[in-house]
Amino acid sequence: MAKEKKLVASITSMEEDFAQWYTDVVKKAELIDYSSVKGCMIIKPAGYAIWENIQAELDRRFKEAGVSNVYLPMFIPESLLNKEKDHVEGFAPEVAWVTHGGQNELQERLCVRPTSETLFCDFYKNDIHSYRDLPKVYNQWCSVVRWEKETRPFLRSREFLWQEGHTAHATAEDAVERTEQMLNIYADFCEEVLAMPVIRGQKTEKEKFAGAKATYAIEALMHDGKALQAGTSHNFGDGFAKAFEIQYTDKNNQLQYVHQTSWGLSTRLIGGLIMVHGDDSGLVLPPKIAPVQVMVVPIQQQKEGVLEKANALYEALKGQFRVKVDDSEKSPGWKFAEQEMRGIPVRIELGPKDIEKGQCVLVRRDTREKVQVSLEEVSEKLSILLDTIQTEMFERAKAHRDAHITDAHNYEEFKRALEEKPGFIRGMWCGDRACEEKIKEETTATSRCMPFEQQQISDVCVCCGKPAKKLVFWGKAY
Repeated sequence: MAKEKKLVASITSMEEDFAQWYTDVVKKAELIDYSSVKGCMIIKPAGYAIWENIQAELDRRFKEAGVSNVYLPMFIPESLLNKEKDHVEGFAPEVAWVTHGGQNELQERLCVRPTSETLFCDFYKNDIHSYRDLPKVYNQWCSVVRWEKETRPFLRSREFLWQEGHTAHATAEDAVERTEQMLNIYADFCEEVLAMPVIRGQKTEKEKFAGAKATYAIEALMHDGKALQAGTSHNFGDGFAKAFEIQYTDKNNQLQYVHQTSWGLSTRLIGGLIMVHGDDSGLVLPPKIAPVQVMVVPIQQQKEGVLEKANALYEALKGQFRVKVDDSEKSPGWKFAEQEMRGIPVRIELGPKDIEKGQCVLVRRDTREKVQVSLEEVSEKLSILLDTIQTEMFERAKAHRDAHITDAHNYEEFKRALEEKPGFIRGMWCGDRACEEKIKEETTATSRCMPFEQQQISDVCVCCGKPAKKLVFWGKAY
């Protein structure tokens, strides 16, 4: 029993120290390991399996939206990076440079891609000639490098995995439509698959992507009340096209600049999953994303027929669910704690007495509720139970998010809300960048987004008291 308790006791309580709880979970659930490369993580099988499921489902949705996958080089010549002034200035502090090839110094430094806008632009200027070549709707799955000063597994590392979409269109309207379409795909994925509610909106001028005309984002709220930017979609207009001379001949035989978009989502979503749904026993994974949805745990498996029955149940379920059997020699209590740590949505307990009665016990990871079902009905009951878990996990996360949204009508209310109730703060804004900067400097809170569903909760700016223009969601963020 001592060992069984130790597995769970080694996790710091989230109420005691949320940051340490997070670190404990990603390590104890064997999602990552630390690397000898400072600031970089090793994603272990349990963590990578979650990313594979994210990748597979997103890729399916992308392709339904007409997206094709490509792959471009990971190196960007310095001269190419410098072609778009705002873009290079935005990324300059995070760029890693290659200066030598073998023992020879390169004639031109190569940037290790922090993002691939410039490469796609260089590609498009040679690939697009006529309106018949448009639109180009491409995506690549790759890693990027950003030289972060402070790192945390999944949330911020010097190399991370992501997808980046880059599209080119004939008109500004087409680009706006694609930008919004991809953000909605992200939002629907987060809510339907990750059970993670998000706020959809536009970033302010200060917070938008370097070089973009407009940036749209989805913002999620973590259990500790901090925000997480879960995905972004950028409308570039024709700014990059003019910098890189990406032109096409229209139907009237006139030269026009293309209009571009870019959109990305990364492994930081795994960090979001952990912080939205996890508890003091470890991970709690929504069934639709869990690499293992069901774990069959034989009780007293040394007794005749128990292991055989557990394997037979596995065979009956494996075509319908992602299922495994824990036939290790560990004690049942240890197995239960281990499966809870890993966030497996349902475990099936099956022992000699259950077999005699022709039944088994289904145990939910999220609520720990137990229900006895006949072996003949396991598949049907399990299907219903997993759907119920998925739905209720989203509803709980949404209730938590909504309970941590506070309206502030002036600066005193704003500061008091930050101190007393972590979460999103809804406050009106005059549109002046100086107010954003003052709020960030004095409170460390930032504008998260201007929600698409605008409301007028006050006539004045929450910071300066001048006439308000936009409702903004504010908050402290990862």
